[in-house]
Amino acid sequence: MKQFSTRHLIGIKNITEDDIQLIFETADNFKEVINRPIKKVPSLRDVTVANLFFESSTRTRVSFELAEKRLSADTVNFTASSSSVSKGETLLDTVNNILAMKVDMVVMRHPAPGACVYLSTRIPANIINAGDGTHEHPTQALLDAFSIRERLGDVAGKKIAIIGDILHSRVALSNVFCLQKLGAKVRVCGPPTLIPKHYAELGVEVSHDVRETLRWCDVANVLRIQLERQDIKFFPSLREYHQYYGITRQMLEELDKPIVLMHPGPINRGVELSSDAADSPHNIILDQVQNGVAVRMAVLFLLAGKR
Repeated sequence: MKQFSTRHLIGIKNITEDDIQLIFETADNFKEVINRPIKKVPSLRDVTVANLFFESSTRTRVSFELAEKRLSADTVNFTASSSSVSKGETLLDTVNNILAMKVDMVVMRHPAPGACVYLSTRIPANIINAGDGTHEHPTQALLDAFSIRERLGDVAGKKIAIIGDILHSRVALSNVFCLQKLGAKVRVCGPPTLIPKHYAELGVEVSHDVRETLRWCDVANVLRIQLERQDIKFFPSLREYHQYYGITRQMLEELDKPIVLMHPGPINRGVELSSDAADSPHNIILDQVQNGVAVRMAVLFLLAGKR
């Protein structure tokens, strides 16, 4: 039986293509489980998972919680705003106090890039990165690639465009690593102020023309403008951003081929996507949400085998 190559899921950069394919094969089985009338399996019945969220989250937190419950794990949910972190306790002290209660796995979202790497060298539990700053968000990239594979049959050889706020996105970097390992051609598109210069060194195409990019791609993964991370103005106004980089249903219908439209959520309607584009038959946004549970079940299950 194939095994996962690492004890932690810190980032896509740290895993192999074989690991990704193993996650997908395992997720295929779990997707069948979550569509049954009885949606639970006892795979993690003796495992305790702590969900540590030092940043706000809805989809990722709920998706992980549901994945853990579907696997029959015991879960502990932690949010920084209602914890001793607000009193000045350090990250390591917080986690060690939780581990003293015999926790086996930690799912963590943190605003500091590298927080999961730091923890993985200091505690015995398995770590799953649920997003660290603007660095990586590996399970989002895995569920995105899994959704593309489900819709188009394969990821290899497909042209995937990542459009929007690349600079402040952890989803973009994880997607680039994941899609390249699976053999896709990747392009990033957005205003010059929102595309870091080092992306050209990652072997991806860089474009500032959204209409031409839509004509080029098979899949458009549209990212949210992350105003909460922007301490200066990177474009004149949201209205102007939508005028030049927003995607409408009319733009999609003018293409000479159907493309797949994706979004990691939450959507800023009327900014990166118009409402009629967000609700169009092109989109697989709700498929991504459902696939997120199956993919996270697969990751939890495979890492539990490395304990």
